[in-house]
Amino acid sequence: MQLRSAARRRAVPAAVGSLLALSLLTAPSADAQPAGAQQTADSQQTGGGLPSRAVPQSRPMTVAEARTDAYLRSLRSRPMRLRGFFVSLPKGGDLHNHLSGAVSTEYLIKLAAEDGLCVETATLTAVAPPCGPGTRPAADARTDRAFHDALVRAWSMEDFAPGGNGHDHFFDTFGKFGEVTWRHRGKLLAQVADHVAGQNQFYLETMVTPASDGAKQLAAEVGWDSDLAALHRKLVAGGKLDKLVAAARKEADDGDAEFRATERCGTRKARPGCRLTVRWISQASRGSAPERVFTQLALGLRLAERDPRFVAVNLVQPEDGDVALRDYSLQMHMVRYLRGQYPKAHVTLHAGELWPGLVKPKDLRFHIEEAVDVARTERVGHGVDLVHEDGWRSTARTMAARQVAVEVPFTSNAQILGVKGADHPFTTYRRYGVPIVLATDDPGVSRIDISHEYQYAATTYGLSYAELKDLARASLQYAFLPGASLWQGSPTTAGYRVVPACRGERPGLPVRTRACQLLLSRSPKAELEWRQEAAFAVFERTHARAMR
Repeated sequence: MQLRSAARRRAVPAAVGSLLALSLLTAPSADAQPAGAQQTADSQQTGGGLPSRAVPQSRPMTVAEARTDAYLRSLRSRPMRLRGFFVSLPKGGDLHNHLSGAVSTEYLIKLAAEDGLCVETATLTAVAPPCGPGTRPAADARTDRAFHDALVRAWSMEDFAPGGNGHDHFFDTFGKFGEVTWRHRGKLLAQVADHVAGQNQFYLETMVTPASDGAKQLAAEVGWDSDLAALHRKLVAGGKLDKLVAAARKEADDGDAEFRATERCGTRKARPGCRLTVRWISQASRGSAPERVFTQLALGLRLAERDPRFVAVNLVQPEDGDVALRDYSLQMHMVRYLRGQYPKAHVTLHAGELWPGLVKPKDLRFHIEEAVDVARTERVGHGVDLVHEDGWRSTARTMAARQVAVEVPFTSNAQILGVKGADHPFTTYRRYGVPIVLATDDPGVSRIDISHEYQYAATTYGLSYAELKDLARASLQYAFLPGASLWQGSPTTAGYRVVPACRGERPGLPVRTRACQLLLSRSPKAELEWRQEAAFAVFERTHARAMR
């Protein structure tokens, strides 16, 4: 099997009208104004090489958008109001989110205390009871403020010294609070869902590791076979993989029940998270033995075809780990093979979460390329080392042509890799027409939220309101939601143009045409996108008023 892709790739050319409601659902009026073009140049990143077809970074704005943009610019020196603007901004969905790392650290400490867990005093790692020598009850954090604050710092990036090793501290947190998170998936989701809904988002894809112990046992039972087809046959023989799928579904059922009870869904006191659409992405641990990685990938893809709550698989753990580097190409071929077995399931992959100095130069040359060309991933997580790869311009053009979105969590990129501002390939991806979705990654660990990421994008790269709006639209357009989109073609390169069925309709008002009603009733994707357009209409009405 040829594991390392050679220089074989071909370059592919990159391929709400009223003031209050229509936005881009109709053609811009004659008095529409251009959106502000992004200000940060990426000449250093591109090495002077421009895409074969540069994608415009501006589009006409409606009057309501222009007034909202003017209001946004008026807030630059008013931080509290600026923060409020971004919190209330409709922000689509979060597509790159790890459930265990998304929960607030304070809530993890609370759960540890409630479960009677202990904490090793030397490492501040949560462990199962009873509390023996060298440990103390997690419940002590209720009354000992110094102990509580020490746990917050150990389990998150709170107060982390700028000159320290952010990469190691970030990833070490998961081992420290891991004893807490596996016990209560439903409660964790409830806390995260309430927060996401409070950020004016409509959708969440969050990552978990289904049937983790069972997958480990099955992998050990079947062992490794370099013939991937033979290995897959061993997994499915005798219904072994199906039993694992059933265990994962039972695990999800239990989590759903705990979530609904915690959120009081279906009652008069239902919490905000009940209204959020949530889907799961199954994690595979890229630092594990090959047979375990393959088993977890097969489980996740089979699960996505059997249970609509699950939509995709991803590879997690540090991409720079010894095993992850050694087996990277092998794992891309695993994904490629299994995609052929489970074509209805989706794939998104952490790729390019690397930077010079973290790994040897040879390891910077091909990770995004192979995720795109070998594994045929539909989205790329992080993608930070793009311009350090061989033939990166061709990779960027391919991503644009196939609409392979890149998931960008600015804060974790800065905390883990030290990459931010002009060093980040954000502007390069945009110039090549690669779809971009802003995400949080591990907001509990990072101590941020999605509003922070949008505000960072706006202030760092000089984005206009219209550009922020299109980023929010992208987070639903490139979500793994079933059904047809509200938007036609490739909106990143051609603009967000509504499909003919709903053209002329006004978000927030009753839908008049039968064709649009059918689209929205049959497509969960279009329905959520329509809800977001209605939210934009309200948002623009509120903020445009301030500039009259």
